[in-house]
Amino acid sequence: MSLRYGYADTPLGQLHYAEAGTGEPMILVHQTPRSLDEFREVQPLLAVERRVIAMDMYGFGMSAKFPAPQRIEDYAAGVIALADALGLRRFAILGHHTGYFVASEVASAVPERITAAIMSAGEWVDEEFREAAANMDPSDPAYGVDDAPAQEDGSHLMALWAKRYPLYPKGHPEILHRFIRDALTEGVDPTEGHRACATYEMEKRVGLVTAPVLIIAATADPVSYPHTDRLREVYTNAKSVAVVEIEDGMIPLMEQKAPEVAAAVGSFLARINL
Repeated sequence: MSLRYGYADTPLGQLHYAEAGTGEPMILVHQTPRSLDEFREVQPLLAVERRVIAMDMYGFGMSAKFPAPQRIEDYAAGVIALADALGLRRFAILGHHTGYFVASEVASAVPERITAAIMSAGEWVDEEFREAAANMDPSDPAYGVDDAPAQEDGSHLMALWAKRYPLYPKGHPEILHRFIRDALTEGVDPTEGHRACATYEMEKRVGLVTAPVLIIAATADPVSYPHTDRLREVYTNAKSVAVVEIEDGMIPLMEQKAPEVAAAVGSFLARINL
């Protein structure tokens, strides 16, 4: 299935997107510091039965950029601006990693517009989490995972690769190569999205989500998987909450396990008659 690319004019600037399929709309939101390319494999599978729009988040890819400090609320404003520009009155949303927080925030900011909130590989960010993130030991392997300032000799390229390599499936260097390309995009600070997640006041927002919720958990993702049980409990006002675990899924779940993700999403949407 071919993708149609475009730019939407919004009050935030031009936002870049790709769409495929027809029918009920769904917006896909990627992780930091990726782009809509993260959904290259899964978007055509999801678009068999609906209109699927993958976007470069506000601040990433070929979408308009804005200065630090960046917030999850800013990224969510970009999603809403794109939906407005495309004339989407109501839509489903799917977000992965950073996109998890963005999808959750969109669903809390405009609950009347969200038909379903599908959120993959998130973390529970409360005051305790924020304090721990602010005081993280630089020797912790999770510290500064995408922090590799440009060096004249190009050594930052290997640093970026080495920091992500343990979190990616072996035998598929092309997936990590796509990450590196996005991390080097002009105007993108690979660390800024992580800071946005680590300062998000999530506990104040999740109770505003009313749409049916699907939480996708990647069992081999050491960053997000330990948060799964807590996340299934926090959407107390959602119409329903379902959890699907994808075995051996890692941080690049959308590329690595696209058929499994598409099947889980399709089954969920069928159950809620969407």
